[in-house]
Amino acid sequence: MGPSPSPPQPLPATGRLLVLYASQTGNAMDAAERVGREAERGGCPAVDVLSMDSFDPSCLPGERSVVFVVSTTGQGDPPDSMKGFWRYLLKKDLGARWLEGLRFAVFGLGDSGYQKYNLPAKKIDRRLLQLGAEIIIDVGLGDDQHPSGLKSYITLAMMPLQIPLFQVTNQRLTKEDYEKDVRHFELEDPSSAISYQVGDALEILPSQNPSAVNAFIEHCNLDPDCYIMIMSHFATAEHEKERLQYFASPEGRDDLYQYNQKESRTVLEVLEDFPSVHMPFEWLVQLTPPLKKRAFSISSSPLVHPNQIHLTVSIVSWLTPFKRKRQGLCSTWLAGLSPNEENLIPCWVHKGSLPPPKPSIPLVLIGPGTGCAPFRAFVEERAAQSARESTAPILFFFGCGNEANDFLYKDFWLKHAQDKGVLSLKEGGGFFVAFSRDQPQKVYVQHKIKGQSARVWNILCSGAAIYVAGSSTKMPADVTAALEEVIRQKGGEAASGWLRKLERAESMYEQSVVLRDYLWGSNSA
Repeated sequence: MGPSPSPPQPLPATGRLLVLYASQTGNAMDAAERVGREAERGGCPAVDVLSMDSFDPSCLPGERSVVFVVSTTGQGDPPDSMKGFWRYLLKKDLGARWLEGLRFAVFGLGDSGYQKYNLPAKKIDRRLLQLGAEIIIDVGLGDDQHPSGLKSYITLAMMPLQIPLFQVTNQRLTKEDYEKDVRHFELEDPSSAISYQVGDALEILPSQNPSAVNAFIEHCNLDPDCYIMIMSHFATAEHEKERLQYFASPEGRDDLYQYNQKESRTVLEVLEDFPSVHMPFEWLVQLTPPLKKRAFSISSSPLVHPNQIHLTVSIVSWLTPFKRKRQGLCSTWLAGLSPNEENLIPCWVHKGSLPPPKPSIPLVLIGPGTGCAPFRAFVEERAAQSARESTAPILFFFGCGNEANDFLYKDFWLKHAQDKGVLSLKEGGGFFVAFSRDQPQKVYVQHKIKGQSARVWNILCSGAAIYVAGSSTKMPADVTAALEEVIRQKGGEAASGWLRKLERAESMYEQSVVLRDYLWGSNSA
C-alpha cells in the first residue's frame, strides 16, 4: 500500500476508504499504511493508500470517506508532498459546500516539544470543515513525546469509520405459522443523522453464535480443496488419512463437492467427521477466512428517518441433500437480536450504483417479495418530497404468495395508494398486487403488467424510469417479455426504439433488470 512510482488514476469512490498521507521522512507513510491495514481488518470493502502529491485534489468531492495522515517538518511546515494539495484547497473559488457529503479524519504526526506542534494537521482539519466536509472524529495529534505515539489514537479513531447502529425494531412481517420468515429491522444512531440516500445498501458484519466461536468457527466459507489436503497431513488414523487424500485428489473432486459444498459443512463438522485430526490452532486460523459482510437494500428514506436505516430481510434457511438444516448466518443473527438489549451492529453504507431519481421523473417499480425493499424507500422519499414540491407519480407492481401470509408492508402501500398519495390512481400512479397462490391459476407480476397495459404505456410515454428488483431467476426475463408485449401493442411503429433499449438491457440480468439506462440490484444473505 505504499506510493506508486507514477501518479495513479483516481479509483471510483463507491464503497472505498481513501487514505492520503504527506510524509517527509516516511513516518506518515508508515502510519497511513497502518490505517489502511486496520480498515481492511475492520471490514472496509476497499482501501486505497496514496501520497497526497499523487492524488488530484479536484477529485476530492467525489470521495465518501477520507483519512489524512500528515507529518510536520521544520518549524511547523508541511511536507513537500502536501504543498500542491494545500495550495489547491486554498483556492478562493471553492465554496462552503464544495466538500458536502465527504466524511474525513485527520491524523497529525509531530513533537509537542516544538512550538508549532502538528500545525499542518490542524490547518487541513480546519480548512476541510470550512469547505463543508463532515468530521468523523476530532483531529488526532500524534506525539513523539508520548510513549505510545500514534498507535493508540489510530486504534481509537478507526472505530467511527464503521457506522455502529443499535437495533430498535425486529418485527416479523409474515404470519408466525407461514413457511417464510421475513423481518422488518430498524437500526438507529440516536445521537446523529446517518449519511445515506435511497438506493444505497447497508453492509453488515455479523457475529458468530457463542457456541460456534467456542468450537473454533462453526460457520465459514472455506477453500475445501486446500483445507482437506492439509488435514490429511494431520490425520493419525489410516482410514481417515486415505479418505482425506482421496478427497484431495482429482478423482475425488465430485465426492468432495457432495460432501462439503452441497452439505455446507462447517469446520467443526469436518473436524468431528475426522476425529484423529488434531490440527494446530495456527493452521486453523490460517485456513479460515474472515467473515464476509452481507449487503441489504435500504428500505427507508433519510428525509423521513434521518437517524434510522430500515431493512427488509428474509431469514434464510434450507435443507441440504442429506436433510441437514442450514441457516443464513447474517439474517439468523439479526433475527435473534432483541431490541431491548442495546445490540451494537457494525455496518457500512454502500453507495448505490446510481443517484436517486429526480422527483420529476415518473417511476415504474416492479418488486415481488423482498424485492420491494428499495421501493419502500423510493415511495417514502417521494411522499416526503410531495409535501413541499410537485412530484411525478409512481406505478408499483408487487407480488407475493397470498394476501393473508406474506403481503409485506400492506398498510404502507395502501396508505400511499389512497387519495392523493404517490401511488394513487388519481395522481397518475397505481398499486397492483399479484397473489400467486390465492387462486387455482398462478398470477405473477408480469400478468398484472399486461393487465394494466394502458397505464404502463402512458407512464412510459411520459418519460418514466423502470426499476425491477427481486429474484434473479425467471422473473426479470418474464417481466421484460410482458413490457415488450405492452410496447408492441400500444406503440406500433414507435415501439422499435423502446425494444432496442430492452434488448440492450438483457445483459443486465444478473440480479435485476433496469430499463432506460437505470440499474438496480437486490441482495440476499
